[in-house]
Parts: sequence; structure tokens; C-alpha cells
Amino acid sequence: MNKYLGKIGLVIVAVIWGSGFVASALALEHYSPYQILALRFTLAFVVWLLINIRKLKKFSFTTMWRGSLLGVFLFLAFAFQTVGLQYTTPSKNAFLTAVNVVIVPFLGYLIFKKKLPVKNIIGSFITLIGIAMLSLTQAVGSVNFGDVLTLICAVFFALQIFSTDYFVKEEETWALMLLQMGVAAVLSWLTLFITKGDVPTLQVTTMMPVLYLGLVSTLLAYFIQTISQKKTTSSEAAIILSTEAFFGMISSVIILNEHISINMLFGAILIFVGILVVELEIKGWSTQRS
Repeated sequence: MNKYLGKIGLVIVAVIWGSGFVASALALEHYSPYQILALRFTLAFVVWLLINIRKLKKFSFTTMWRGSLLGVFLFLAFAFQTVGLQYTTPSKNAFLTAVNVVIVPFLGYLIFKKKLPVKNIIGSFITLIGIAMLSLTQAVGSVNFGDVLTLICAVFFALQIFSTDYFVKEEETWALMLLQMGVAAVLSWLTLFITKGDVPTLQVTTMMPVLYLGLVSTLLAYFIQTISQKKTTSSEAAIILSTEAFFGMISSVIILNEHISINMLFGAILIFVGILVVELEIKGWSTQRS
């Protein structure tokens, strides 16, 4: 039962992150990308700090560096994604970010020599093709500087998922969350000042999307992700979380009245086929490569 609860939790995270695309689009009407990053991580950190302030004395050195490392990976992932978006199209940015679904299982092999189930490899690539159909509505064209930055972002998202899977087995969820959000917030503010960005002006009318990004898409979603990965593998987590592309499409159609195409429908189907390949026990596909 715990195994299924973990997967259900990751689906909830994918739904939240999918709707976060809409919130980000609305927030960008009033704030710069770096302002949004600084606000969302700071908001998540402050709220989580207030909730867990009595537990702070329980930090160990190991917990501190592990949580801080997650924060660095998280910040770098968002930072490279943000900068990459300035040099490439949003659709290519979304697709290349999702390449982390393929990177995660190979990280396990390269770092810990974990065996790769054939069905996980096949499922990852099927899911990636589905994400491509959802995201790439126009010709891909040549690889540019923004594409390279976005691929780097995908590596850091993969590292965040992979490291979370490793650390949650030995650390408290609240501690990893607090340090991760705190470090990401500090690095976001530093980047904002280094790039000579303005301190964001907070107004009730413009803060609603940012509040959603900070409290729901960041604090709640990463909390659920962290506890859910106690009950799943990093490869399963990456594939399930990749459905955020599908839920992002649904949210855009419902809230922003975007048009849905045949390609997008086929892409959504392929994403779920990829998940089924990983989850179902198919004779002959569970063979592992050492």
C-alpha cells in the first residue's frame, strides 16, 4: 500500500507542477523570472521555517550538507531553465527540461552501478517521445545556446530527483525541505542582485500567482515529492513527475483557453503508455542490464 501511496503522491505533484505553468505565465506579467524565483523560494522557506522552528536544534552536519546540496541542484535547475528560455522557444525549453526522465536511471547506473531494467529504459524513451509531441508544435530546427543551457537544467533536475531518492532514506523530510528551500532562496536573491534586478514590489493584485507558486507549487509540491520518494525509486519518480507536461497542457486549455491539437493528444497517450511500460510486469521486459 505504501508503494502506491508514493506513486499517488507523485501524481499529485505532477498535477500541481502542471498547473504551475499557468501560474508562472500569469506571474511573468508583473515580475521578472529571477524575481519570481526569489519570491517563491523565500515564501516557501519562511512558512516552512515557522512550522518547524522548534526542531532546528536537531540539525546534524550531514543533514545540513545534504539539504544544502539539494538546494543548489534545485536553484541551478531553475536558473539554467530561466536563462535558457531567453535564447530558445518555450516549447523546446519545456521538452528539453523533460529529458531528465531519461537521465535519472542512467545516473543510478553511473554513480551506484545500479542495474537498469530494460522496461524502465523503454518506458523513459516512450515518455520522452510523448513529451516531444506535447511540447514541440513546430519544427525543432538546429540546436542553439538556449537549448544547451536547458539540457544542463535537465541534468540538475535529474540530480535533484536522484539525490532526493538517496537522501530521504536516512534524513527527516522537514529538514531536507527547509535547507533545500533556504539555499535556493539565498542563491535566487544573490542572482537577482548580481544581475542588477530590482527588488520586487509586492501588491495583492499581482501576488496571487506568486503565492500559488511559493506555497503550492514549491512548498507543498516538494514536500509531497520528498515523502513520496521514500516509497518509490528515482526512475519511477522521474517518469511519473514527467506527466506534469500533460497536466500543464490540461491547465492551459482549461484556464488560458489554449487550443488542443491531435499531436498533443497523441503525446499525452504516449506519456501514459510509457508509465504503464514501467509499472506493469511484462514478461521478458524486466531483464536488467549490468
